[in-house]
Order: sequence, then C-alpha cells, then structure tokens
Amino acid sequence: MLEVKPLAVCEITAILGLATSTVSKHLSILRDAGLIIDEKDGKWVNYKLVKGARNWLSDELLALLSEHLAEDETIREDAKKAKSVDRYVICRR
Repeated sequence: MLEVKPLAVCEITAILGLATSTVSKHLSILRDAGLIIDEKDGKWVNYKLVKGARNWLSDELLALLSEHLAEDETIREDAKKAKSVDRYVICRR
C-alpha cells in the first residue's frame, strides 16, 4: 500500500480492517527496521517507504517484497483500496 502513496494509520486501518493498535505496532516495527518513515503533515502522520533506504539490505528487501508480492491477490486489492482511500472521509478527528 505504501508503494502507492503515503498513508495515515487510520487509512491503513480502514484498508486492512485491523485495530489501530495492531497497525500502529506493525508500523513501529517497520520504522525501527528502517523500511518506512513517518512524517508529520499538519494533523496527520504519514507513513511512507524509505526511498534510497538507509542500507543496502533494506533496499534489497523492499525490492524483493515488491517483486514477489505483486502477484498476490490480497496485495493487489489492498493497493487498489489505497489509491482511493480518503482520509477526510474515514479519519474524522
């Protein structure tokens, strides 16, 4: 999904149908591993893939995941949802 565009926790939660705490925990793990970053944008915190990752292993892992998961139907459906998710509709604060 983050290959499509940066997303806020509430958008990821809506796409995956998981609890906010679960999504936040997994995002924290990915951030700590150097695969994603979070950036404050007004009231939103956007999560996005690291481009030119901090080390060659992260770059290789992201490329491998992208290649192998591209054929997975669930991954394709989630990416499709990510294209149309609207935080202003689903993430009311």
